[in-house]
Amino acid sequence: MVNRAKNVPNLFIVIGVSGTGKSSLAQQLANEFLLIYIDADDFHSAQAKKHMAANKSLTDEMRALWLVSITDHLILIFQPGNSVVLAYSGLKSAHRNLFRKLPFYCHFFYLTANKDIIAKRITQRANHFFSHALLDSQVEAMEPPLLNELDVSIIKVDRDFSLVIDDINKLTKQITRNNKHD
Repeated sequence: MVNRAKNVPNLFIVIGVSGTGKSSLAQQLANEFLLIYIDADDFHSAQAKKHMAANKSLTDEMRALWLVSITDHLILIFQPGNSVVLAYSGLKSAHRNLFRKLPFYCHFFYLTANKDIIAKRITQRANHFFSHALLDSQVEAMEPPLLNELDVSIIKVDRDFSLVIDDINKLTKQITRNNKHD
């Protein structure tokens, strides 16, 4: 289930419901370790963004097309041997498994916080297509890591950003070191 080949490019995926800080933390991680940064939101179709802005959850068909776009792009990045940080909701275990099938050494950082804190963060964002009215549906749809998902680190984000990024950086160093020695 977990890719463990020696010196394989890393794929770090920062997951959680909207408003947990995925994009900010993933960008910071990419900058710290000189990795390619990708935001899954950039792969939504205009139709999907309009759909969510109208307080409608994505359909399974929209989500499937979105995931194909993301994974196809990741395969292109893998070919020259690049490591990546992806900001992606990762609501479903089955969807997370799609990324595990890619040739990367994959690890997830699952961001969690109190729903009230997340809702406050969402309302403070400017010019984002995600409607705060969809938070309940995302929280409901979010499948916490299963017991067999050993490549997921749970990160509490209801604290200072610098403490959260420090924890993620420490884990990333450990994971990267382990990847080189497996």
